[in-house]
Amino acid sequence: MVIVSARRTPIATRSRAFARLGLEDLAAPVLRRALSDAEAAIGSTLVPADVVLGNCRGPGGNPARIAALAAGLGVDVPGATIDRQCGSGLAAVLDAVRAIQAGDDRPRLAGGVESASTAPTRSIGGKIYERAPFAPSGWPDPDMLEAAQALAHADGITRERQDAHAARSHRRARAAHDAGRFDHEIVTLSGVFADDSIRWDERLLARLRPQFPEGTVTAGTSTRISDGAAVVAVIPRPMRGRAPGLVVRGQAVVGCDPALPGIGAAPAVQAALASAGASIAGVAAFEIVEAFAAQSLAVLSRLGLEDDDPRVCADGGALALGHPWGASGAVSLVRLFSRLVRAGAPAGTLGVAAASVGGGMGVAAVVEVVR
Repeated sequence: MVIVSARRTPIATRSRAFARLGLEDLAAPVLRRALSDAEAAIGSTLVPADVVLGNCRGPGGNPARIAALAAGLGVDVPGATIDRQCGSGLAAVLDAVRAIQAGDDRPRLAGGVESASTAPTRSIGGKIYERAPFAPSGWPDPDMLEAAQALAHADGITRERQDAHAARSHRRARAAHDAGRFDHEIVTLSGVFADDSIRWDERLLARLRPQFPEGTVTAGTSTRISDGAAVVAVIPRPMRGRAPGLVVRGQAVVGCDPALPGIGAAPAVQAALASAGASIAGVAAFEIVEAFAAQSLAVLSRLGLEDDDPRVCADGGALALGHPWGASGAVSLVRLFSRLVRAGAPAGTLGVAAASVGGGMGVAAVVEVVR
């Protein structure tokens, strides 16, 4: 099993550039481009056995199947939609990987899509609610902002560390954008060719008020709710020929305390590394979804990584780029593909993609470059 292509849309803040685009409008162009890239890489026509997409807040109706039809893949190509909240996009790719590993030697397209701008209003008995519960009655079920503040308090993560972490993410993303390191992964959509939320620096961050009295989390140390899609093409290894790509060497989905859901990526990474027989020291590139600076720092601390480790989100993370929930885990894999495969990392180089998940979970994958 090899990931031989990886593409994404620009990431747009909710109600901005992609405000009128539905899920299929976001996903279909990326599906087509990921497929055409894969065909060019292996020099052969591909018919996907399935399209597997993560999504959190869509209208139902199996968005993956709808997007596959909108992409013109043909009526014979099915679709499956995965909801593992912020880890959905990565979980969808791992589902596609497992199908091939189990013996179904046919290619697949997998990733995630989220249109927060067009997400439907939900209600029970006529009462509108913002989100579905992540835990049953009687269990902790904090909103993500509250959970980030609770984690900052529990771990003693200061406002200064959070501001520095967010500023670093934006600084790295701006440098990557200016150097053109996003160009070959982005599919221009509706005339938009760049992520729209790269803006904060230390001076601006310091001016923002905390979201809670006596708190430390601010709007600048929280990622923006966003629209976007990301897709990879996964093929059986015998199809690869000489095409470079990423092989999944280890994977894990874990549970953690739903009161502190932001830490889930840490035990997931540890479990995925153990399954791959690898160590933190042996990883060249990490892409860990940055939902909040406090949450990201708590994960890094539990993994024994420094705040400014250059291997972690080297071109900026979700704090700078935005967080299209169901797509963000797949965006992490697209970023690893660019940082490792497109950048020419040698065969055997390891990368890690991971996300913490609402309700107290984490998902992670260890990938290795093949050439």
